[in-house]
Amino acid sequence: MLLRLRVSLPDRPGGLGQVAKSLGALGADILQVTVLEREAGRAVDDFTVSWPGPVTPAQVRERLSSMPGVRIEGVWPTRDVPGSAPDYDLLMHVVAEPSRGFATLVDALPGLCGAEWSVAVADGAVRHASLAAPPEFEPPEAPPRAISMEGKEHRLMLLPVLTAGLHVVVARAEGPVFHRAEVERAARIVDVVSKLAARA
Repeated sequence: MLLRLRVSLPDRPGGLGQVAKSLGALGADILQVTVLEREAGRAVDDFTVSWPGPVTPAQVRERLSSMPGVRIEGVWPTRDVPGSAPDYDLLMHVVAEPSRGFATLVDALPGLCGAEWSVAVADGAVRHASLAAPPEFEPPEAPPRAISMEGKEHRLMLLPVLTAGLHVVVARAEGPVFHRAEVERAARIVDVVSKLAARA
């Protein structure tokens, strides 16, 4: 089972190794580590791990809670396969068919962002929706800049596309609120796709 773990730990030599050792002792195979931030003496890292057998996020959190100075900020299933380049694949698809740029973007963003679904909204109505998007969704108002927020049932990332008069909503039910590093990455991808789609 592939899981993503968001871990806050002391930013000191050996801190990351301590977490890796504890994960290994629990039987997890670490496939990827992404550093999201380092400030105020702490680091926030995302681990993508392969966990043997079925395990729930609550069980993983319980098993890891004994590490001193370490906080588990989120545990959630992921489809993001380490070593792949889905962002480049997305951009290649958009280059090949720029007229479908935003539909392609909406289909790809959940996989890129460790989320379940996404939609593109214009004038309060959903224009494009990924496969797992709910049939009914009341979109939040378009923000002036890319942000993350806690929704009623999901953690949301809102990505405005001012040149196209729409905004993209990305949602995940499990895991923490989208980190600012995730929001910035997604915003850059949206910006590139919007420029490519504008050429269609």
